[in-house]
Amino acid sequence: MAQLPTGPLRRPQQHEEIADYLRDEIFAGHIPAGESLPSEVELCEQFNTSRGPVRQAVATLRAEGLLSSGRGRRSLVLSNTRTETFEEILSNTSWLFRMGKDPSEDMEQFGMDTASEELAEHMGINPGDEVFVVRRVRSADGEPVVIERMAFLPSLAEVIETVDTSEQSIHRELIRAGADFNNISRAFTIEQANADTASKLGIAENAPVLRVKIKALTHNGDALEAAEHIFRVDNLSFGLNNVRGHSSPIWFQTESEIH
Repeated sequence: MAQLPTGPLRRPQQHEEIADYLRDEIFAGHIPAGESLPSEVELCEQFNTSRGPVRQAVATLRAEGLLSSGRGRRSLVLSNTRTETFEEILSNTSWLFRMGKDPSEDMEQFGMDTASEELAEHMGINPGDEVFVVRRVRSADGEPVVIERMAFLPSLAEVIETVDTSEQSIHRELIRAGADFNNISRAFTIEQANADTASKLGIAENAPVLRVKIKALTHNGDALEAAEHIFRVDNLSFGLNNVRGHSSPIWFQTESEIH
């Protein structure tokens, strides 16, 4: 079972720092769409590094659809549309703050519970094992937007219990404490709201909602969290940038159930 480390948090690698810097410059409009990045030589000098970390950082931004792809020429900025950060994928609190919204909550459950068969299968544990459950309705500027149902390994409970969930991001505090959130799997389905969901989100029964199933894993592939978020879709939009030569991180299929 995954445990919180007792040592210091991992410092970001240099290619991550370079990518973060360039991403921020693009989003701030300092390098507008259609303009080229500084040269490799300039970036190497700026960050006192070799070409390797610079090239890895540029490859990261190309995969995100922010830069053009091509050898022998400088990469051009394709878009300054802000992409989701890893933390924003994990945390609706961070996502809402980034959009300039004031997040609030209606907490329904906050504490230890036992895992159902379905939850146990998703988390790689046994049915009946203890998990820490957070169930709440999240609002943005006072308007309900998403129902959250999150289950965490019990080893994370001590940190979660100290979080002021009305003001702080649970995931940010877990990451600060050393939780190894390394990769995320999400599955999206469009459904009709039942009476309970409709009441909580302030929408009509049978109105469309977006159900997002999330599994958050460590570097070793151990599940730290399994979650389900149900969004109202009347004020939700999506965008995705793609560059030739890089596969898309999203896929579509006709089956209604995605595992």
